[in-house]
Amino acid sequence: MMKLGVCYYPEHWPESDWVDDARRMKKLGLDRVRIGEFAWSQIEPTPGAYDWSWLDRAISVLHAEGLEVILCTPTATPPKWLVDQHPDILPWDKHGHPKQFGSRRHYCFSSPIYRRESARIVSALAARYGEHPAVVMWQTDNEYGHHDTHESFSPDAVRAFRVWLQRRYKSIEALNAAWGTSFWSQMYRSFDEIDPPNATVTEANPSHRLDFRRFSSNAICAFNKEQVDILRRLSPGRPIAHNYIGDFTRLDHHEIGAGLDVATWDSYPIGLLSEGNGSKENKVRWLRSGHPDFAAFNHDVFRNCSPHWGVMEQQPGPVNWATHNAAPAPGMVRLWTWEAFAHGADFVSYFRWRQVPFGQEQMHAGLLTPDRRDTRAVSEILQLSQEREKVGAPERHCPPVAIVLDYPSLWQHEIQPQGRSGSVLEMSRVVYSACRRLGLDVDLVPPSSDFDGYEIVILPSVPILDAGLCRRLKDAGATVLAMPLTGSRTQDGHIPTELAPGSFSDLLPMRIEMFESLPPFVSLNVEVDGKPYVASQWRESIVSEAEQLAWFENGEPAWVRYGHAHYLACWPGDELLSLVLRRLCQEVRLEIRETGFDIRLRRAGSVQYAFNYGADVFDLGDLGAPAGLESYLIGGRQIEGAGVSAWRIG
Repeated sequence: MMKLGVCYYPEHWPESDWVDDARRMKKLGLDRVRIGEFAWSQIEPTPGAYDWSWLDRAISVLHAEGLEVILCTPTATPPKWLVDQHPDILPWDKHGHPKQFGSRRHYCFSSPIYRRESARIVSALAARYGEHPAVVMWQTDNEYGHHDTHESFSPDAVRAFRVWLQRRYKSIEALNAAWGTSFWSQMYRSFDEIDPPNATVTEANPSHRLDFRRFSSNAICAFNKEQVDILRRLSPGRPIAHNYIGDFTRLDHHEIGAGLDVATWDSYPIGLLSEGNGSKENKVRWLRSGHPDFAAFNHDVFRNCSPHWGVMEQQPGPVNWATHNAAPAPGMVRLWTWEAFAHGADFVSYFRWRQVPFGQEQMHAGLLTPDRRDTRAVSEILQLSQEREKVGAPERHCPPVAIVLDYPSLWQHEIQPQGRSGSVLEMSRVVYSACRRLGLDVDLVPPSSDFDGYEIVILPSVPILDAGLCRRLKDAGATVLAMPLTGSRTQDGHIPTELAPGSFSDLLPMRIEMFESLPPFVSLNVEVDGKPYVASQWRESIVSEAEQLAWFENGEPAWVRYGHAHYLACWPGDELLSLVLRRLCQEVRLEIRETGFDIRLRRAGSVQYAFNYGADVFDLGDLGAPAGLESYLIGGRQIEGAGVSAWRIG
């Protein structure tokens, strides 16, 4: 499909501009326009009095130019009159203070009044536009959980949490056992005694915190489902999407995505590079491109959340919200777009059409300047819209490597990390990048996957591991690599009776007797085949009769294998991780193509893509690219900085 779109706010601009805006969008090659996610106060300026006239005209203008409309539910910004009528809809922070009106996302997911008002405005919107020929897709709300709104500590949230716990545990005795409340005299007599795990003197009960994370994610999913049910009833046959935030782990995207048709995310590679915890060297190297694996990582996460996926907001210029806001290098907007399509996106939509000269996002670039002149991104999109005709319809491709990403495991490690160095998410990203530097295509999959078709499956620290996952791994016959902390916790967040790695020991007989976290400046020496390698941060003590492939300085095993199951008991340095991955690829006879730091490859069916995140020209010949220019759909063998090449393969 490979459609292009843009986010548009007709309510921000004189109506006399709308027709010309729509004409220019169509001329640029755009297919879709997203509207309405922050327009509640314009749709319903006073309680119960709807003003549809402006939105009717805006949709008609876009439809007249042949543009498809993605219409959003406006529930991310409840109007002031609603907050004044019902101040209890506001979310409360962890200190017990209600957050106030004046920005966005100012509501509590557990508020029954807000749930009622949300259903009412969504029903009214869907009843009016649900069968409109211009409306081809819906977006629910906007960026669930952003600005630390994934959790609320309001009285409504407290009541809802208690109900959720009672449904989960049935009896208070079962809850006390699951939470281990005999520790520090935390026993509860009834569910009504339980509060959220905030404002405690010191660290709250980790099982309590894990359940509050689950409850908060479930509350978002339930809120979303109410909107989805309304839209399916009043606008049948139209796909429903939500736009997630990149690298946001406080919401279980697999759970919420199961009820949606399209998973989308908002891609801001440069803004999130600035905000991330990467090294100073990486932030300098990729200042104007973003890290080569950031966008791809999120593409591969969200591709496996719903039947379809796309990018709802693509960065086209400097943002306004990061610590530092660099402009993309020439060509990067085109590269990011093609990379999304290479990973299987149905569409990419740019944020936003025109830079707004008022409000909180005045410095956030759009495709047009505030005075309606084209920015540099426009020429890149025009080039891309012409190139996509040469490539044709996208093709699906099953990567040979899968990395398991489990949200409760992420939460568990954030709650009780046993040190401040490293994280489950960071480990996943390190492994993902190492695979990509070897030219491997990768999937990021939920633990519920069946793993059929994958040759290598990696568990880069999955603390909460169930026996069903391990059975599916065994049945799939893939080579499996588990890494530190895998299987180290039960569903309740306890150490397993049989110790770590829990049920993974059914694949590889072993146990972990100790885990330690070390300062990042302390190196661990690991020996493989008589050669020294470096590890750091995490180290485990393994007891196993399995084959030993690497050793720590004290002679304890650092890497063991039993059949096709491997376990690595440390946080490996780049060289050691590359060695381990190479051995796995040799085991399954998987081809390796070393791409270095800046070049990335991705296969989409019969089309091979290459992307250059660096500034220098690179010869793709060593990576299997053809010599003749006539073989290329895009670019050529010599790929320039911020360049894209694509060619057919057998």
